[in-house]
Amino acid sequence: MLVKEILRVKGGALYTTTPEQNLEAVVAAMADLDVGSLVVMAGGKMVGLVTFREVLQAVKAANQTGLWPTVREVMVSAPVTVPPAMDAFSLRRLMIEKHSRYVPVVEDGDLQGVISFLDVAKAVLEEQSLENTLLKNYIKNWPEEAAEA
Repeated sequence: MLVKEILRVKGGALYTTTPEQNLEAVVAAMADLDVGSLVVMAGGKMVGLVTFREVLQAVKAANQTGLWPTVREVMVSAPVTVPPAMDAFSLRRLMIEKHSRYVPVVEDGDLQGVISFLDVAKAVLEEQSLENTLLKNYIKNWPEEAAEA
């Protein structure tokens, strides 16, 4: 299974914010959308990624100072990205090695989408379920002549 297939199964929804956005509004948007990351866009290009990890760290700091930072102040400006042609096994390994729960998919500088570790787990589970069903069907319909040989 390839990254582009995971994106296709996941769907094309892409949630974004800007570097100037106040993090308080980002927290509200992430909660309303039930997402764990937002792509930070400026000038039509991805300039970063903000995830719940950065949000939690910023909320802790905001509780101490009383000030909400902007997205630019907390975003990951150079997130790990992957190409759509990468295989799911390599993607899982990379996400674990880099401790990245969310990975933008980029091809020729164009953002294709964002894959979460949950998206990967769902795709692998569906693929394994299909393979399991096909194997059980194959065994169930095994020709008797072949079984006797």
